[in-house]
Amino acid sequence: MDPLIARLGLALAIGLLVGVERGWRERDAPDRSRTAGIRTYGLSGLLGGVFAALADATEAPFLLAVGFIGFAAVFAWYKSREAASDQDFSVTGVIAGLGVFALGALAVAGDYRAAAAGGAALAAVLASRELLHGLLRRLTWIELRSALILAVMTAVVLPLLPDRTIDPWGGLNPREIWFFTVLVAAISFLGYVAVRILGSTRGLLVSAVAGAVVSSTAVTVALARTAKAGGSPLPLAGAAALAAMVSILRVCVVVMLVEPAPISKIAPPALAAALCFAACGALLLRRSDGQAAGETLTRNPFEIGPLLLFALLFAIVSMISAAFAGRVGGSGLLATSALSALFDVDVAVLSTLRLIGASVTPPMAAVAVLAALAANALGRLGLALMAGPIRFTAPLLVATAAAIALGFATYVLLPSS
Repeated sequence: MDPLIARLGLALAIGLLVGVERGWRERDAPDRSRTAGIRTYGLSGLLGGVFAALADATEAPFLLAVGFIGFAAVFAWYKSREAASDQDFSVTGVIAGLGVFALGALAVAGDYRAAAAGGAALAAVLASRELLHGLLRRLTWIELRSALILAVMTAVVLPLLPDRTIDPWGGLNPREIWFFTVLVAAISFLGYVAVRILGSTRGLLVSAVAGAVVSSTAVTVALARTAKAGGSPLPLAGAAALAAMVSILRVCVVVMLVEPAPISKIAPPALAAALCFAACGALLLRRSDGQAAGETLTRNPFEIGPLLLFALLFAIVSMISAAFAGRVGGSGLLATSALSALFDVDVAVLSTLRLIGASVTPPMAAVAVLAALAANALGRLGLALMAGPIRFTAPLLVATAAAIALGFATYVLLPSS
């Protein structure tokens, strides 16, 4: 098939897709009472593709610009007459028509995959009017401000920071530290949203488990700060225990994918500790008073002051850990693995696995990975102690101690597993 024909077909399909949504929304209107429906939007997309093809064939790009301006003028004129008749001040239909024309042109003259994605996104946004308007009505100023701050932290500040270590010991990477800080804020905000949408218990479970896939440390800090802000500490501590369980399971998966040789030594104690965290988390959630984080729904999902303080503490500890690891050297695998795992267990595990076959045997690597898991659990506990109240950290301390003890006992009793 001629590529041009296929691209023109895509331009037509984009218009038809948007036209279906527009036509369905106005399906009860009398015949010929609407400016544009499924056929008009379909033809608008095809027209954009035709003008793009003509501009390319004649090597006259101005043709596409002239076509777009002419289409915009005619379409907007007809839409203005309809709006005047209906006393409707919405400009959505006009913007949708212009978007269809532009995407049709892009399908022919540009990246057809981007055009297809744009068409699907345009139709989805148009179809989500009730959902978006409902969310906007329920949105508070505190939530909007938090979302804007998070956007600035992520899209403005993060790209400007250098992605390299700037201290003599190689531990202070501004972008990594700020990324971790943004991650804490994002998990706090998403957890807040999950609790509002799904309710206290289900929202905590979803936000904790999903966040722990990325960073259980960030989840624990976010939950501790929620508890300090007034949330019920028992279910929050239970969610932190479940996040710890997910972290252990994630490390086991990483080991199996990267270097499975030490997994036979790692799996039994790691799974025992994960099972202990799961049992403690379930028990704490069952013993909660049903309020969970409900008391914090009117509070700020996160505050910039505590986040900046956390970033500062993280930077200081990172430099100290790097300096100590540099002095210990390669002979202190356990010490360096444990130190680097205080904040990032993945770095410790991957660094250890890369040494297998060179200077480290699989049993040594297994011990180092288990030490990293234990150190990471203690690091989470220390951060929770700084960020949250004692009623949150006390049950988490019991769960962590029980998990480490059970994992150690399993390793001692089953050394050949």
